[in-house]
Amino acid sequence: MPETLTISPETGTPRPDYARRVDELGRIVEQYNQITEKLQKSHDQLTQTVLSLRKELGEKNKQLERKNRLAALGEMAAGMAHEIRNPLGGIQLYASLLAKDVADKKDSLELVRKISGGVKHLESLVSQVLHFTREIQINPQPIDLARVIAQALEYADPRFQQNNCACTVQGPASLMVTADPVLLGQSVLNLLLNAADALPGGGNITIRYAAADESNGARQFIICVTDTGPGIDPSILDRIFNPFFTTRDHGTGLGLSIVHRIIEAHEGTITAANIEGGGARFEIRV
Repeated sequence: MPETLTISPETGTPRPDYARRVDELGRIVEQYNQITEKLQKSHDQLTQTVLSLRKELGEKNKQLERKNRLAALGEMAAGMAHEIRNPLGGIQLYASLLAKDVADKKDSLELVRKISGGVKHLESLVSQVLHFTREIQINPQPIDLARVIAQALEYADPRFQQNNCACTVQGPASLMVTADPVLLGQSVLNLLLNAADALPGGGNITIRYAAADESNGARQFIICVTDTGPGIDPSILDRIFNPFFTTRDHGTGLGLSIVHRIIEAHEGTITAANIEGGGARFEIRV
């Protein structure tokens, strides 16, 4: 195409259309600025994605470390439990024989009964350890999560009344999911009892459940149990799901560990955290 010419008023001679070229240059600069802005936004989004992935990877690594640690502890506990169970049977047999020999001696018989009671307690502990170390096989089926939670609340009610706790439930009237109703109910019950034990002088417990969505990062559902107790000592947060770890005078310290294994068998996660202002939060995502 021939170049457009204009007549100079000073000389009367034609000259190139510089205005058109300026306009073209302006459009080029504008397009460049737009491309630069898009690149900057893409860079910012990529940076945020990388940071998010790093955080997620860090959490996954922690979960893997915890899983490996639990597996190692489980193997050790199973070995010890079998070694302890054999001599316990012998002690129980000798105690029963001794009870017959001292049946007419009240004080001696009472001592034998205490020995027998201690053996039975140890037997119970060994059974719990062996139960913990067995691989958990789930039986997933369509269930109403609302009904499972309602049943767990019913079982926990005596402990709520004993500790003067009030419990609030937040969730849909019905929520169909696929899970093992018995094991999932056991997990929820354990968390509710754990929350009640954190409130010996009374307090409030809240259990929330909802279907999975983009905001909660679950595949099927999320369950959250919170309490208004003193919270969890930050120094033990990373050990809260370890077997035999407990801060209480009673119990074996296997409750939360079993819950962790049940949720893990459902290919889910469970986390523990403190609430700002007081209290603890346990969150299940499946």
